[in-house]
Amino acid sequence: MTDSIARPAGRGGRTKRFTRQFESAAAALFLAPNLLGFLVFTSLPILAALLLSLCEWDPIADPVTRIQFVGLKNFVNLLGFHHGAEGWAANDPDFWQFTGNTLFLMLSIPVSMSLSLLLAMALNQKIRGITVFRTIFYIPSIAAGVGTMILWLWIFNPQYGPINMALQWVGLRGPNWLSDYFWAKPALMIMGIATSMGGATTVLYLAGLQDVSRDLYEAATLDGAAVWARFRHVTWPALRPVTFFIFVIAVIDGFQGGFDVGYVMTKGGPDGATTTLSYYTWREAFQYFHEGYASALAMVMFAVISIATVLNWRHGRESVNL
Repeated sequence: MTDSIARPAGRGGRTKRFTRQFESAAAALFLAPNLLGFLVFTSLPILAALLLSLCEWDPIADPVTRIQFVGLKNFVNLLGFHHGAEGWAANDPDFWQFTGNTLFLMLSIPVSMSLSLLLAMALNQKIRGITVFRTIFYIPSIAAGVGTMILWLWIFNPQYGPINMALQWVGLRGPNWLSDYFWAKPALMIMGIATSMGGATTVLYLAGLQDVSRDLYEAATLDGAAVWARFRHVTWPALRPVTFFIFVIAVIDGFQGGFDVGYVMTKGGPDGATTTLSYYTWREAFQYFHEGYASALAMVMFAVISIATVLNWRHGRESVNL
């Protein structure tokens, strides 16, 4: 009697184990292409760049000896300082200047996020034809990046550009936007803010706004809450997770960005005013063929982005209850 009862239970246990193993195998099978792509196209290149950052290799000028191991020399030349006749100076002052350029251009992130939120709130209204307006605002974000930059080259043209022509109509003389050391970075920031409007950030905010219950707004209105009070106590708390995600991605993109704009519009000028870390890395690798030094630059960028992401996640998730 006992055996007849125990056997079905044993078969049931084996069936459950088999089911779990089958589900695990199926999950691994579905995840395998993505994991394989991550290994081949991300992990291995990062490891190769790390090894190359410890070497010197100029594939054009020194094709015979190929790669020479130099240890931390590239990192010392990149991040170190030396004491000379005029005091302490950076081994690579360009690196610190271009780091400053990168951080300065990232000051546009809060402005871009704020304007994208305002646009998303406008596009969240229940009016006739709102879908058409949403499409109109989103279409420019899918346009080719190079084509958009060429359009902005015309917009910033000091003689025929619409910005300077508008300034002339009101009696002001517009600057030479992309050729002036002072105005070059603000010009790129203006372009970045304008081109980000209606794009992914606006879409994410719009999705977050549509998840906010209308009952909360109705209750706040009945309690006498004005527009700002409803935004502060209803909209903004609901959008904190979305804002946190957007900010983290924007910081990562900010450290990595600037190459395409610098290459197409300014060539990193004038006098290095628009050269970012990514453009500097490309220039060292593919223009001067300092492969080891460029790899060291890439590793420093990787470390900075990783640290910034961890700090954002550690301190930001508390405010959004993640």
